[in-house]
Amino acid sequence: MKQFFLVLTVIMMPSIVGFAAGTVQEVVPTLNANEAVTMADTMRSNGKIFVVLAVVLLIQAGLFLMLWRLDRKLSALEA
Repeated sequence: MKQFFLVLTVIMMPSIVGFAAGTVQEVVPTLNANEAVTMADTMRSNGKIFVVLAVVLLIQAGLFLMLWRLDRKLSALEA
Protein backbone atom coordinates (compact mmCIF):
# COMPACT_ATOMS: atom_id res chain seq x y z
CA MET A 1 0.00 0.00 0.00
CA LYS A 2 2.87 2.37 0.76
CA GLN A 3 4.31 1.71 -2.67
CA PHE A 4 0.97 2.71 -4.19
CA PHE A 5 1.08 6.08 -2.38
CA LEU A 6 4.65 6.62 -3.50
CA VAL A 7 3.80 5.91 -7.12
CA LEU A 8 0.71 8.12 -6.94
CA THR A 9 2.75 10.97 -5.47
CA VAL A 10 5.46 10.62 -8.10
CA ILE A 11 2.85 10.68 -10.86
CA MET A 12 0.87 13.66 -9.53
CA MET A 13 3.61 16.03 -8.34
CA PRO A 14 5.11 17.05 -11.70
CA SER A 15 1.72 18.09 -13.04
CA ILE A 16 0.88 20.09 -9.91
CA VAL A 17 4.27 21.78 -9.75
CA GLY A 18 4.18 22.52 -13.48
CA PHE A 19 0.70 24.00 -13.18
CA ALA A 20 1.74 26.20 -10.26
CA ALA A 21 4.82 27.39 -12.14
CA GLY A 22 2.63 28.51 -15.02
CA THR A 23 3.58 25.92 -17.59
CA VAL A 24 0.12 25.04 -18.76
CA GLN A 25 1.53 23.21 -21.78
CA GLU A 26 2.94 20.49 -19.49
CA VAL A 27 -0.39 20.00 -17.74
CA VAL A 28 -2.55 20.03 -20.87
CA PRO A 29 -0.43 18.45 -23.59
CA THR A 30 -3.29 18.40 -26.13
CA LEU A 31 -3.08 22.16 -26.64
CA ASN A 32 -1.13 23.57 -29.53
CA ALA A 33 1.63 26.02 -28.73
CA ASN A 34 -0.31 28.83 -30.43
CA GLU A 35 -3.54 28.34 -28.46
CA ALA A 36 -4.00 30.53 -25.42
CA VAL A 37 -5.61 29.28 -22.24
CA THR A 38 -7.55 32.36 -21.25
CA MET A 39 -8.98 30.94 -18.03
CA ALA A 40 -5.56 29.96 -16.70
CA ASP A 41 -4.02 33.24 -17.82
CA THR A 42 -6.78 35.23 -16.15
CA MET A 43 -6.52 33.30 -12.91
CA ARG A 44 -2.75 33.61 -12.91
CA SER A 45 -2.89 37.36 -13.52
CA ASN A 46 -5.42 37.80 -10.69
CA GLY A 47 -3.39 35.64 -8.33
CA LYS A 48 -6.26 33.17 -7.91
CA ILE A 49 -4.30 30.29 -9.40
CA PHE A 50 -2.68 29.82 -6.01
CA VAL A 51 -6.13 29.43 -4.43
CA VAL A 52 -6.91 26.69 -6.93
CA LEU A 53 -3.55 25.07 -6.23
CA ALA A 54 -4.16 25.23 -2.47
CA VAL A 55 -7.59 23.61 -2.84
CA VAL A 56 -6.20 20.83 -5.04
CA LEU A 57 -3.36 20.15 -2.61
CA LEU A 58 -5.78 20.19 0.33
CA ILE A 59 -8.04 17.64 -1.36
CA GLN A 60 -5.07 15.42 -2.21
CA ALA A 61 -3.73 15.67 1.34
CA GLY A 62 -7.15 14.70 2.69
CA LEU A 63 -7.36 11.71 0.39
CA PHE A 64 -3.84 10.65 1.31
CA LEU A 65 -4.62 10.97 5.03
CA MET A 66 -7.85 8.99 4.63
CA LEU A 67 -6.10 6.18 2.75
CA TRP A 68 -3.22 6.14 5.22
CA ARG A 69 -5.61 5.78 8.19
CA LEU A 70 -7.57 3.10 6.36
CA ASP A 71 -4.33 1.21 5.71
CA ARG A 72 -3.43 1.38 9.40
CA LYS A 73 -6.87 0.11 10.43
CA LEU A 74 -6.74 -2.74 7.93
CA SER A 75 -3.26 -3.68 9.08
CA ALA A 76 -4.49 -3.80 12.67
CA LEU A 77 -7.40 -6.06 11.66
CA GLU A 78 -5.09 -8.39 9.74
CA ALA A 79 -2.75 -8.83 12.68
